Amino acid sequence: MSLGIDCLPQRILCAFALLVANGTAHATERPDCSRPLSLALHEHGLLYSRQTGGGIDKDFADELIRRSGCRINVTVMPRARIWQLIESGGLDFSLSGIANEQRLLFAAFAWYFSNKYYLLVRRDAGVQKVEDFVRNPQLRLGAIRSFRYSPSANRLVDALDADLRVSHSTGLAPLYATLLANQIQGMIVEPFDYPALESATIREQTAILEFDDPAVPHGLIMSKRALPLQEQAKWRALVDSMRADGTVERIFDKYFKPELSRAMTRF
Repeated sequence: MSLGIDCLPQRILCAFALLVANGTAHATERPDCSRPLSLALHEHGLLYSRQTGGGIDKDFADELIRRSGCRINVTVMPRARIWQLIESGGLDFSLSGIANEQRLLFAAFAWYFSNKYYLLVRRDAGVQKVEDFVRNPQLRLGAIRSFRYSPSANRLVDALDADLRVSHSTGLAPLYATLLANQIQGMIVEPFDYPALESATIREQTAILEFDDPAVPHGLIMSKRALPLQEQAKWRALVDSMRADGTVERIFDKYFKPELSRAMTRF
């Protein structure tokens, strides 16, 4: 196919132009849509709600489907099950995933936002700082099964789990219920949980402590077993384009104040 470049007079410049043209074509190449793909959402605050059928990750998935032109079957399942299927290759994608050493063995990522984590504690637990929670053996923490957080939050969860002081759940709603019932005295939260935290019942009975950690990148999760390297690169380029043209920030603007959207999507 002719690229409209006269290659005879200036062969060196022409070769360079062809290289740039081919590189640009490759960079903007669409993902392979020759088979139906699969993507799983998980229920988590503003990321996705079965009750409303919407959320940040649902909006992101819709745009991913539109831009790629691929047929992607979207389902909803628990986070623990999602990671199992990503590892086995039974699921192509999920969203808002965090990397760690173990996950990088079977999953690749395309980052589209980052956020910090916080410790939500009952006011009557007598906790002024995170270390107070660890020191009191009577206090229990609630956590969602298979969730990972920031480094300090992970250390807290792992240390308490080793002491049998963690109650695991499949989602946020049961954790809020057990927190209000004083069956647990703390849980890890993030900005997507803000609507629930603003409810009068929870706000009156809890306080928020900040972990001394930087924001943690979250991204499109890609199964290495299901998607070859070149396809992973195409999807990563697609996600990068959504960040570059402001689409990701506009999605977040629907759910957060502009300053928080900027902080989470410009990193």
